[in-house]
Amino acid sequence: MAEGNFLFTSESVTEGHPDKVCDQISDAVLDDVLRQDKHGRVACESFVTVGLLIVGGEITTNAYVDIPHLVRGLVKDIGYTDPEFGFAYNSIGILNAIGSQSPDIAQGVDTGGAGDQGLMSGYACRETKELMPMPIMLAHKLTKRLAEVRRKKILPYLGPDGKSQVTVEYRGGKPARIDAVVVSAQHSAAILDRTGKKITKQAREEIIDKVVRPIIPKAMLDNKTKYYVNPTGKFVIGGPQSDTGMTGRKIIVDTYGGMASHGGGAFSGKDPTKVDRSASYMARYIAKNVVAAGLADKCTIQLAYAIGVADPVSIMVFTDKTDKIGEKKLMQIIRKNFDLTPKGIIKSLDLLRPIYRKTASYGHFGWDDPDYTWEKTDKVKDLQKDA
Repeated sequence: MAEGNFLFTSESVTEGHPDKVCDQISDAVLDDVLRQDKHGRVACESFVTVGLLIVGGEITTNAYVDIPHLVRGLVKDIGYTDPEFGFAYNSIGILNAIGSQSPDIAQGVDTGGAGDQGLMSGYACRETKELMPMPIMLAHKLTKRLAEVRRKKILPYLGPDGKSQVTVEYRGGKPARIDAVVVSAQHSAAILDRTGKKITKQAREEIIDKVVRPIIPKAMLDNKTKYYVNPTGKFVIGGPQSDTGMTGRKIIVDTYGGMASHGGGAFSGKDPTKVDRSASYMARYIAKNVVAAGLADKCTIQLAYAIGVADPVSIMVFTDKTDKIGEKKLMQIIRKNFDLTPKGIIKSLDLLRPIYRKTASYGHFGWDDPDYTWEKTDKVKDLQKDA
């Protein structure tokens, strides 16, 4: 990211966004397989539109997954229980189109090779305590707060769908203030004004008061900060009733909000033999430990693999001139301390567990959760010693 003065924006979406509904379904299928068969192979994709949800992909396992039961339970848990929002768990049609993994792929993966070719990126920086870029962390916390005030009935008129967007002003390459906050929240018709075309001023102020202010640091706000709440006016029709959803369409939401590079693939619905997911987690793990160890203020890691080959075909370290010991030395330390084969990554991060559905909402990185093993900073002392 450039030095100097500039504005940078990142967005997030709630768990009820159509694309995120699909990500969660794909990862819920993966979790169900891993509960029964930790060596099951899963590449699951979902598609949702008005009244119809399709689950497809390639799965090889001895486990049995009751797709209709799983899907309806998940959609209900997200909050699509009221026909007012145009999409309800008990009335959608569900189509199961799952096949098995190609034996041509399996023969390379069975021996410990990568499940596909590809490039994966990981990033960390000092902008937040989570060692994440500030715009995406604030955007995630806003959408998470939207879900919280809906579930706790603090703002009972909210629906499951929603988005946030945060614009941060950087000065000298560092966050200085919040320039703009956007919150688009699905809601019932009860908070429309007399025109029926926009929400009431009271509802707008409630959303700012109950959602925005608890999340955005007060010191980052000023009288020039702009607030956009449901800028189209109203947002009654949302979710799959208003827009189709697909697994893997929110990859920048899933990672660093555009502040850092993204690899070639999405994460959700893929078991850990797919390096699209597992190597991206490892790249974040490496970058975070490098920054936490004080060896750089910013760190980007790129890993690349060839299908069926265990060792990465390339490793790249980029610190944007913030490193303390040189990128060449950093590379040597990383190679010594991290096993970058698919089997090594899976073992190091303990990835053969049913932990993935919750990663499918509010980003895969930055959260303090013991299941997010790629967020640990347990390599700091080893890196500092070798440095």
